[in-house]
Amino acid sequence: MPDIRLPDGSVRHFDAPVTIAQVAQSIGAGLARAALAGKVDGRLVDTSYLIERDVALAIVTDRDTEGVDVIRHSTAHLLAYAVKELFPDAQVTIGPVIDNGFYYDFSYKRPFTPDDLVAIEKRMAELARRDVPVTREEMPRDDAVAFFRGLGEHYKAEIIASIPSNEPISLYREGDFVDLCRGPHVPSTGKLKVFKLMKLAGAYWRGDSKNEMLQRIYGTAWAKKEDQDAWLHQLEEAEKRDHRRLGRQLDLFHMQDEAPGMVFWHAKGWTIWQEIEQYMRRLLDAGGYSEVKTPMVMDRVLWEKSGHWENYREHMFTTESENRDYAVKPMNCPGHVQIFNNGLRSYRELPLRLAEFGSCHRNEPSGALHGLMRVRGFVQDDAHIFCTEDQVQGEAGRFIDLLQKVYADFGFTDILIKLSTRPAKRIGSDEAWDRAEAALAASLDAKGLPWEANPGEGAFYGPKIEFSLKDSIGRVWQCGTLQLDFALPGRLGAEYVAEDNTRKVPVMLHRAVLGSLERFIGILIENHAGAMPLWLSPVQAVVMNISEHQGEYATELVGRLRAAGIRCESDLRNEKITYKIREHSVAKVPYLLIVGEKEMASGNVAVRARGNRDLGAIGVDEVISLLRAEIDAKVEIKATNESAVSAQGAEAVGR
Repeated sequence: MPDIRLPDGSVRHFDAPVTIAQVAQSIGAGLARAALAGKVDGRLVDTSYLIERDVALAIVTDRDTEGVDVIRHSTAHLLAYAVKELFPDAQVTIGPVIDNGFYYDFSYKRPFTPDDLVAIEKRMAELARRDVPVTREEMPRDDAVAFFRGLGEHYKAEIIASIPSNEPISLYREGDFVDLCRGPHVPSTGKLKVFKLMKLAGAYWRGDSKNEMLQRIYGTAWAKKEDQDAWLHQLEEAEKRDHRRLGRQLDLFHMQDEAPGMVFWHAKGWTIWQEIEQYMRRLLDAGGYSEVKTPMVMDRVLWEKSGHWENYREHMFTTESENRDYAVKPMNCPGHVQIFNNGLRSYRELPLRLAEFGSCHRNEPSGALHGLMRVRGFVQDDAHIFCTEDQVQGEAGRFIDLLQKVYADFGFTDILIKLSTRPAKRIGSDEAWDRAEAALAASLDAKGLPWEANPGEGAFYGPKIEFSLKDSIGRVWQCGTLQLDFALPGRLGAEYVAEDNTRKVPVMLHRAVLGSLERFIGILIENHAGAMPLWLSPVQAVVMNISEHQGEYATELVGRLRAAGIRCESDLRNEKITYKIREHSVAKVPYLLIVGEKEMASGNVAVRARGNRDLGAIGVDEVISLLRAEIDAKVEIKATNESAVSAQGAEAVGR
């Protein structure tokens, strides 16, 4: 009879086989009511699961991440249950859990409408109130195929027919509704109290555009209403901050069908780009990087040597000329190796740091494109460090210092770090992987940084550190990366002359701080809701006249501000001053400078700062000093960073 070991180390003995629900009841009535599922020897199962041997057991409740996932999975089935009650002719397909929710795909004779969504959600709530038991059944595969065909559920029958015949098929029943699923599920629909249907979309059956277009209903589900309310509020904030809408509103960029996944940068957006690129360029120069430029299009032979032609070709844009095949580069690494190879290198030159603001193109599926966040043409703040294995940890540490400073300068201080370790398919010895993973882990530990392992998610050639930042509304964006590569230098013939006069292959560190500049600018726009900090604002100040009599004075002020290096424009239109203030406030200009007769007579200017702050009338020189101090505060931070990085570069040269 089973002995059951609980997470607190205690052991409970039972004289007969027992279900997880019964174990929970033996511990306490409160736990029995809260139990959603169980983990038996680490495997997630239903509360009806019968334990017949000694096991380790954890009772899963809505306080556990797995518990919330079970709620969401069960709510997807509740959605399908409601759809079948309201629309009996609809066919159900698949309904997985996704981040913060779930979806379910349906085949139906007409498109669902927003009114249908309201009715479906109402029926889901009714079914939840009925507290319908959810029970698991098993059936031989062929019987299950026949069962679902008999119900008219041809998609389910197709899924089951693709499962090996020796596997039993698990079904879940709630009321008259039966669905194919591995489970687990909540014990009854009454456990599903907090959910909301979000939107309708289209999706091809099995993701293949040759198949039927299905209707996808997205929803969200939570353990507590306050958690759902907080997430819905975050969604509202995200919609207000959508970089695509703000890009149009603030005249930063646009995209159009004639160039899918490519960005048309307008003057104001390009100003932001240039500020970021020049900022990064100063830091790279101070950090001992040599900036290079490699060709956009290179022969197929090079991509075959690098392995991209075999493993990445479907994502590459290719062309042909004079009976030669070419590819537009999807990444910069092979080109940087060519620069390393152009001449005999000595160990004294290592580490060699090559940086490039490299234009890359990847043939992303059109359905995956999303504003600046997912594009086909992009620029990386890319760099590759050629070094010895002994230098890896030191170079990793220097990169981490640089990355932290850059993120802090852009206002991001909450950085999440993962170390992705060896995948199942990899090259190199276990000993080499041990050393590589240890070097990256040690570089993180040396900085006192918290990190978590991401097992099996490294590249086939080596481990990598991934850096994600959290924005002002709590969203996480993966940006920076540091990858350790044992493979590419050797594949492309990179060598250096070692101290003992032998030829050795260098180790190669791939690294990026911002990642794609397009994506990073999109993140910045959404993080700041378009109100960029002064040093990044395309227009830092606008001078406005109250009447045409101050036109010449306003024009003179603009000239003085521009001479001081402040991006300033004038608005001399014959409009009411309140209209002009409102318009430039909506445009999120940091400083509005207003001149009337009184200001012109006194040589002053009335200043309104972003956020509806009225600074009153002050002298022009004082205004210039005020703005320059705020801009130069960022410059001073840059100078501090550059000094620190320069010291690191000097230290490396000294070695």
